This record gives sequence, structure tokens and C-alpha cells, in this order.
Amino acid sequence: MAARITAYLVALIVGTTLIAGLIVGAQRDDAGPVDLIVVNGNVYTSDVDNPTAEAVAVQGNKILMVGSNRDVQRLRRAQTLVVDARGGTVLPGFNDAHLHFLSGGLALRQVNLLDAETLAEIELTVRAWAGKHPTPAWVTGGGWAYETFARDLPTRQMLDALVPDRPAYLTAADGRTGWANSAALALAGITRRTPNPTDGLIVKDARTGVPTGILKDAAMRLIATRIPSPTRDDRISALRAAMDEAHRRGVTSVHSAGESADDLELYDEFRRERELEVRVYAAVSAEPDITNAELDTLDALREKYDDDPVFKTGAVKLVVDGNIATHTAAMLEPYSNSPSQSGEPLVGHEALDPLVAELDDRGWQVLIHAIGDRAVRMALDAFEYATAENPAPDRGRRHRIEHAEALDSVDIPRFGDLGVIASMQPYQGLPDPSHTAMWSENVGETRAARAWAYGSIAKASGALAFGSNWPALTMDPLLGLHVAVNRTTPDGEPQGGWSPAERLALGQAIDAYTREAAWASYDEHRKGSLKRDLLADIVILSQDIFAILPSRLAETSVAVTIFDGKVVFSRAAETNN
Repeated sequence: MAARITAYLVALIVGTTLIAGLIVGAQRDDAGPVDLIVVNGNVYTSDVDNPTAEAVAVQGNKILMVGSNRDVQRLRRAQTLVVDARGGTVLPGFNDAHLHFLSGGLALRQVNLLDAETLAEIELTVRAWAGKHPTPAWVTGGGWAYETFARDLPTRQMLDALVPDRPAYLTAADGRTGWANSAALALAGITRRTPNPTDGLIVKDARTGVPTGILKDAAMRLIATRIPSPTRDDRISALRAAMDEAHRRGVTSVHSAGESADDLELYDEFRRERELEVRVYAAVSAEPDITNAELDTLDALREKYDDDPVFKTGAVKLVVDGNIATHTAAMLEPYSNSPSQSGEPLVGHEALDPLVAELDDRGWQVLIHAIGDRAVRMALDAFEYATAENPAPDRGRRHRIEHAEALDSVDIPRFGDLGVIASMQPYQGLPDPSHTAMWSENVGETRAARAWAYGSIAKASGALAFGSNWPALTMDPLLGLHVAVNRTTPDGEPQGGWSPAERLALGQAIDAYTREAAWASYDEHRKGSLKRDLLADIVILSQDIFAILPSRLAETSVAVTIFDGKVVFSRAAETNN
């Protein structure tokens, strides 16, 4: 009897196992073909429920499985593309939360001074570009750093010597100062008698009153309006060049700030033709004196370009101040090396608060450019005002402060309390000795120690979203990760790090470039993490960044970029071509 019962049990177990196997096999077959798998990686998923793995399986444009090499390899079929990570870190595609995408693409075809660290390098770069491009009516570009010129600013005479045959105009890396030669000033009609525009400054020689060639903030428009606008072909080429650059950097999503209606139409045209291979969240610009009719026009744009996995709008960008380097960032206390200046905000509370409340009531996400501690406080106050004035929207509020470079300590907890996102660019705070020296000189040691306080914001439960501010700086998120984690230059300066208490753990910094950046555009349900049913945007790095010393992060490069389930960049293929 016992033997018969045992036989029944064995038969039952075998039968159950067979049925389960058939079910699993059927489920796998029902899932259809697996198009791509990534194996042999150190997968950091940015998914709190399943933080690490070895491999990822992709079906179509979505993730099917994140797990072990063995489990993912079982899904492989004859048509499956296998990407070997070779032990490198595998991450969700980087999401650059603040850049200027089309402007960056255009800048790739202009004078690029981002890598020019000395005056001699600036001179060499400008001369070389002008010599290789004799036909453009203007020489344009930018990326020069204030620190390159020590305590002075460049002059028109310096640029005249480099470009004597046509107008030339080069913007600073932060985009808030322009440098023109004499031909450009003359073409724009800028003379000693030209008054400063509202919220702008034409720098003039203190003795003669003649313009020096430097234009700040709103005064830059006097030249910009004279430069020939890019043609449609120029803009199409720029968008393609920007996408190529993003792929090389492992960037699969961007938040592009300050876009026009024409820019939105170009993005949407590419989307409709299935040529937009970077996910774009576009923020349109608004001036403080915007009218209700103009707001209605913006509302129509949002309805036209509503929620879409590849392209959408839904954010409005406002600008409250300038920058620290030119003493135009709005500070609570005067600049340490210029006691008569504290940087006037470009808009007052009486205009900013009701505008933010109106945009909030209309359902917009509001992005406020605020760099100085006074400007940051004004932005936080405006968001608090909107919260008091309006009922909470169904999707919740996710308003943002862009840059937030200088903070008063009492305002740091308000990010978490108000649910305001700190959209910051770590590499903007590269602690190059000349840069930190200028910061310390301008604002003093105490305030300089609170620069780029993303560590403090995170500790106070504030949300972080990281970006680059490209083309003002490189788009490379790996350099941003290096600065966020080390608070040093890639060469290790300063020793011990600049304000090392503000360092982030590597995982925190990655999340700010992936999961949290997706949350900052209301996209966490579709991207930002590597987990089943999310979009298959993946980056594979050249080494395991969790296994190396943090100080070596900048030595890492992007090996492979996968967008929407397709390989769009391979460094090995690029090297072989």
C-alpha cells in the first residue's frame, strides 16, 4: 500500500513539473521573439525593488526581463542580437535634465571654446576656425570662460585681431555674456551713446565711454538679432548632429529649455517621420510681462504636443537672475569683492508670484532659472504662493529650480518641504582652481562653501535632477558624475574635494541622471529604470564604475547606447570606421 502511494506521489510530482514546464515554455513562446539581450554586465537598474542584475532582455522597444545571465540567455533565439557588456556597468539611458538641444547642435558647427583653457588656446581656436570657414558672413560660437581672462573681460580689440575681415560674436560658457568685435558692434549700431536696455548692460570704457565689446544679459539681443538666422536645412542638420552627440554620450532623453514654437514643430516633424532618436521634453520660454493671450497660445502648444513617449512639452521656463561670474546673480547680501552690488533680480515678487500661480493653475510645470541665493528664495516663495492659491492638480506639482548654484542654508529644507526639484548641473561646478577662486572672490568663502549643495538638498529629502547645460558645457554625464561623487576635477583638484560634505554616493548621482530625471518630467511610468515593460533605453559603459576608485570615474567612456530597443551607438564600430 505504501509503495502504491509513493508511486502516485512521484507521478503527481513529475506530472506537475511537466505541466509547469509547458506553461513556462508557452509563456515564453507567447511573448514572441526577443530582439536584443545585454549580457555579462554589472546592471544598476535604478529600480529600488531590483537594484542589480547581470543581464537585460529587450522585446521590441521595451524591456522584457532584467535578471541573471542564465535566465536572460534562455530567451535567446536565432534572430536575437547579443550585446556583450564585457563586465562594464549597464545603466538606464542617461536623461539630461537641462540643456539647449537645438542650440547645441548648431554650436557644433561654430567656434567651440569649451576646451580652450588659456588665452593662447582661445586665439588659436578662433583663428583656425575663421581660416577654415572663410565664407560665412559672421564668425559665431562660444564657450569661453571668465576665468581665462583673470579679473578682466575680453575686448573688441582682442577679437578684431583674430577676426579682422567680418563681424564676430562669441558667447561665454554660461550664455549670459557676449563678446563682439568692432565690426559686429558697428553693424548693430552700438556706440557710446547707445543706452543700456532693460535688464542688460553694454560695458563701456570708464574713460572714453566707448563700448568694450562686452554685452551682458538683455544687451546681448542687440547683436543676436543682427546675426543671420539659421536656415531650415541648418536646423535639420543641427538636430541630427545633436542626436549623434547625445548617442556618443549615452544620453537617450533630454529636457530642452527655452524652445520656440518653430523648434517644437521641428521636433514633432522628426517624431512623425520616426527620425527622432532622443526623447525630448521641451520647455517653452515666457517673459514676466506675458499676457493672457500669449498664455493661451502656450496652452495651445501644450495641447498640440501633449504627452508622448518621444516628444512632448508641458513646462514653461522663467528667468529670475544672471550669474555669479558677472555679478548679475541675485544675492541676499552684496558681493564680497563689489560691496555696491548684490545683483538685481530680473523680475520682482509682485510680478513673479502671480505669474507662477497662473501657470500652475493652467497646469504647467514651472522651471525657474535661479542662480543666486536671493533668486532661489524668490523662486521658492513663488512656488509656495502658488500652492496656497491653487488646489493641487491631479498629477501633483513638480515645479523646478534650474541651476540653484548658491543657496542660503535656511532655504535648503524648503526643496523637500515644497516638493520642488533642484535641477542642477554638477559639471557647472567643476572645482577647477581658477573657477573656485573666482567664486570665493565674488561671494566670499562662507557662501562659496555652499555652492552646488546637492548633497545637502538630498539629505533634506529634496529631489535632484541632473543635466549639463549643453552647449555651455559638455553634455558628457560621466564628467558630471565624477564631480558629483568626488567634488574634484578629473585630475583630483583640490585635494580632498571642494566642500566634500556635498558629495553624493555613486548610486544617488546615477539616479539623478536617470530615474529622478524621468520623474522630473512626469515620465517615471515609462523610463528612467531598467525593469519589465519600461522603454528599452540602455547605456553600457567601458568599465564597471562600481568596482573602480571613485577618483577614476572620468576615465570611463560609453561603449554602447541603446535607444528604443535599437543600438544607436557603438564605440567599437566608431573606432573601426
